[in-house]
Amino acid sequence: MIRNLGNIFKVEDLRRRIFFTLLILVVFRIGSFIPVPNTDPAILQSMMERGGQGVFGLINAFSGGAFRNFSIFAMGIMPYITASIIVQLLTMDVIPAFARWAKEGEVGRRKLAQFTRYFTVVLALIQSVGVAIGFNRVYQGFVLDTSVWSYALIALTLTAGTTFLMWLGEQITDKGIGNGISILIFAGIVANIPMHIGQIYTSFFGKNAQLFIGILKAVGLLLVVVVIIIATIYIQQGVRRIPVQYTKRVVGRKMYGGQSTHIPMKVNAAGVIPVIFALSLMMFPVTIASFWQGHPVADWFIYNFDYTRSPLGAAMYVILIIGFTYFYTFVQINPVQLSDQMKKNGGFIPGIRPGKNTTTYLTRVMNRLTLSGAIFLSLISILPIFFINLAGLPSNVQIGGTSLLIVVGVALETMKTIESQLIKRHYKGFMHK
Repeated sequence: MIRNLGNIFKVEDLRRRIFFTLLILVVFRIGSFIPVPNTDPAILQSMMERGGQGVFGLINAFSGGAFRNFSIFAMGIMPYITASIIVQLLTMDVIPAFARWAKEGEVGRRKLAQFTRYFTVVLALIQSVGVAIGFNRVYQGFVLDTSVWSYALIALTLTAGTTFLMWLGEQITDKGIGNGISILIFAGIVANIPMHIGQIYTSFFGKNAQLFIGILKAVGLLLVVVVIIIATIYIQQGVRRIPVQYTKRVVGRKMYGGQSTHIPMKVNAAGVIPVIFALSLMMFPVTIASFWQGHPVADWFIYNFDYTRSPLGAAMYVILIIGFTYFYTFVQINPVQLSDQMKKNGGFIPGIRPGKNTTTYLTRVMNRLTLSGAIFLSLISILPIFFINLAGLPSNVQIGGTSLLIVVGVALETMKTIESQLIKRHYKGFMHK
């Protein structure tokens, strides 16, 4: 195993990509400590230490503590994810131009990506102004200079930070390893783990804590974490193989086809993207409501969109996860296109007629698999909250199932990318014996 891991650094291109990714992550961590001008981060840190954070604690968890420090990366990458969701929804024949671009291949994807970037800047600017004004209304003195130019500087700084993070993520995707946006979220969550471990230790073994009870809680929490990791790996690796038979055909003097293969359909083909999408949409109304924090309606939104405290928020969160799981799965795998490709190449599923019957069969299989994956994602994201509350952990410990799910899912996808690069270059991988 160790020897096979060493193969990673024998491939020059792979080695360069890994070092480039690590360099980007170092830049990301440095930016998490550069404060926004004209603000007092100590007030925000004091508020979060007292547990008054809700969904903002999740933003802090995914930004690697940048939100708590109110650094230039305080808004994180969430505005970009929100923009990506909205653009993808608009491609579903909502706006004809977007639907046309989605079908134009690489050229169309570039146009959609360019629009997503511009839309990200707009959303980041709106959220930045909302956070600055909302926090200063509730926590007097947070903004040192309350002039219009001061708020404009804060909003532009936060927007520039999010735009820079978006660019860093794209650089990782192009020149590094794995999906850049997912890697940045992964790095943010992992960066907070040592702090959370310290908070858990203090909660279980503090001055007024009983040693035996603390040990029981620690063992129970460790078991929950291990079960989440094992379940995530098991479901993420689960595949349904649909057999496909290709008919023999003669082209010139050569005979093609005649072989048997299969279509691998994953139980959770969407990965952790639905969870990230759902979180982004849950956070967006809270950020907008922070414009009028202290108003009954705004406070209702802030409380009820916090799935860690509100039953309504938890229900909306589960519904969004299930919906995005179906949406993202069928965006990645189109049964109609898959059926047409099989028919053109002389392929068929044994016992199923090509064409419409094949499309119906593939859709039915995908619906069942996607439902299983969606239920799994929902349970892993929601159930650990009850265990955390049962263990009496502080509310600012954001290492629930959602965070673990993202960490394990991104780690698996990155390892698969490295594995495929090794095998492509005729090196033995490290994920197989």
